[in-house]
Amino acid sequence: MWWHVYPLGAVGADVRPTAPVDERPVEHRLGRLVPWLDHVVDLGLNGLLLGPVFASSTHGYDTVDHFRVDPRLGDESDLDALVAAAHERGVRVVLDGVFNHVGREHPAFRLLEEQGPDAPTAELFALDRSGWQQGDPVPVGNFEGHDMLVALDHGGRAAEDLVVEVMTYWLERGVDGWRLDAAYAVPPAFWARVLPRVRERFPDAWFSGEVIHGDAAAIIESSTMDSTTQYELWQAVWHGIADRNCFELAHAVERHDVLLETFVPTTFVGNHDVTRIASAVGERFAGHAAAVLFTVAGTPVVYAGDEYGWTGVKEEREGGDDAVRPELPASLPEPTELTHAVEALVALRRRNPWLHRAHTDVVHLTNTAVVLRTATADAAVVTALNLADDPVQVPAADATRVEAGGGELRDGTVRLPAAGWAVLSA
Repeated sequence: MWWHVYPLGAVGADVRPTAPVDERPVEHRLGRLVPWLDHVVDLGLNGLLLGPVFASSTHGYDTVDHFRVDPRLGDESDLDALVAAAHERGVRVVLDGVFNHVGREHPAFRLLEEQGPDAPTAELFALDRSGWQQGDPVPVGNFEGHDMLVALDHGGRAAEDLVVEVMTYWLERGVDGWRLDAAYAVPPAFWARVLPRVRERFPDAWFSGEVIHGDAAAIIESSTMDSTTQYELWQAVWHGIADRNCFELAHAVERHDVLLETFVPTTFVGNHDVTRIASAVGERFAGHAAAVLFTVAGTPVVYAGDEYGWTGVKEEREGGDDAVRPELPASLPEPTELTHAVEALVALRRRNPWLHRAHTDVVHLTNTAVVLRTATADAAVVTALNLADDPVQVPAADATRVEAGGGELRDGTVRLPAAGWAVLSA
């Protein structure tokens, strides 16, 4: 169960510097995350999912050197120290692998601009060679219209070898796996060539791909990735709660169950790319979202600060991500009611590891109330949500104990207060 942090924002680095990467001084900021590892452990989580840490021009996703820590964060020894500190606490570390594209300042692309079609790095990039001559602008693909993000050629051996080398290099240095950024934009066949080569040396490494749309089960089977991000469930959680439409949430939970036949999705209710869950659903409903996250199947991820109910709205403009990628405070905040709720939910999940892959049934459903029962033959966890401004009484689905939230069990039902939620066990 992961705690996800966007390092450049978290340590207060400038995400839009003007100086070229090679001219930037090394600033040893990455160590600021070490004290937060105790918070991760206190929450009950056991994984640190780091956003991009490699040298880049701006926000981290325009990589210029996969083998160098971004100087705004520090150097390789700083990352080694963070990984070691995590492992001392029983916390695994996953890095963010940006392998669909690189930044225009990447030396391999600069060489291509200088030398044209005959550059030794030409095979690395997705090029349209028809009519291209030295001196012409490089006819290279990009990522979703972003001219500064130049696409790699995933059909060739050069990109495959680079990614294998990058992955194995950092796994050798102690990391435990990779988040595959923009995995949906990369042909599954590419991962199917890369990942087995990496697993030959690191069979226990975990690979979760960022997949926003498409047939996730088919992608898993053809790519050999271990998991993909569950954006459909995220969408249904926040949108269903915000719109007071539990039918949307219930439908997504039922579709989520189908995926379990093939793999266990990476579940979340917040990340560095989306509006904070407390802003999306309203602060009094953030606990409802957390309850779903920790009681349905999946490998859950908590985005740093969501456990405190931090707010922030993503906007489609330059700097529009800043609000959801803030600097972490110098000292840990006092825990809130939501923090304690997350602790209780994580503890419940640790006591019931079968939740990782168990199916969920919808046992009660109205526009503003839903009861979910996740169970095996021997145990059950029941999640009851009330989105209405009045109390509601719903079936307890055989639950006998309130584990988190607020609800009153009585005669086979649970009474939820206005805008209340409860997680129960049987």
